[in-house]
Amino acid sequence: MTDSGPMRRFRSWDGTELAYRVVGSGPPLVCVPGGPGQAVEYLGELGGLSDRRTLILLDNRGTGGSQPPQDPTTYRVDRLVQDVEALRGHLGLHRMDLLGHSASGGICLLYAAEHPHRLDHLVLVAPSLRVVDLQSDLGVDEVLARRAHEPWYAEAITALSAEAASPQELRRYRWLSAPLLYAQWNAAAQAQASAEPAQFAQPATDGFYAGFDPDPTLPERLATLAAPVLLVAGAYDIWPTCTAVRELATLLGGADLAVLPRAGHFPWVDDPATFTATVQGFLARRPAPPAA
Repeated sequence: MTDSGPMRRFRSWDGTELAYRVVGSGPPLVCVPGGPGQAVEYLGELGGLSDRRTLILLDNRGTGGSQPPQDPTTYRVDRLVQDVEALRGHLGLHRMDLLGHSASGGICLLYAAEHPHRLDHLVLVAPSLRVVDLQSDLGVDEVLARRAHEPWYAEAITALSAEAASPQELRRYRWLSAPLLYAQWNAAAQAQASAEPAQFAQPATDGFYAGFDPDPTLPERLATLAAPVLLVAGAYDIWPTCTAVRELATLLGGADLAVLPRAGHFPWVDDPATFTATVQGFLARRPAPPAA
């Protein structure tokens, strides 16, 4: 399976037209972007993972090439699960490998609880922990202290907690604090961070958690998940910290945890070789047999 053509489109469960891109070769890996409300283009080719996998890169509703919904409540994290299931059906996959990053970690955890029999493998990269009601900043002071020697540190810390009075000021604060999300503030990190403002759709961002309350039964349901789960955390990430992701690993029971020592929130940018080897090694393992 090899393709790097233009965006493809399909109608989701409510008729909203969603876009996705297919790139790479090998077994398919469905990829859901975070943000929340960010176009999937920021995932790129996941550091070269496309050399071994066919990446199916979904634009969530109202972002990138996907149509905004008529009902804004369908931007909510738990409602987006239906789009992932609609994409699986459109692709004709009985079961699939699924990857989520950051905010879409919540979408994928909810999908796993609702459709466990549809998963062969689940990969969560720097996942948001809000849907399981876990703190994402456990041990964050220790992570930040490791960056105190950096020339950008003082401005970044100030910007991280600053209140913006305008959209322009918010963009400036995000740029100043962006180095805290990467292990190295190099050309690759700066290129990705500079592209971000144009990738966000405000209604999708605002609607992602609007009216959402975590389901107290979700941890119990996830603890019985048969599909193998890989959690990827960057040692330099601040949301979530690797300490917080360890809490998720405990909740999930048998999940694999990979802490990448030279990575932050975007490990395929910081350390693409280690990231791709880690994810591909996990995906190459035989999945759990389907439940009877």
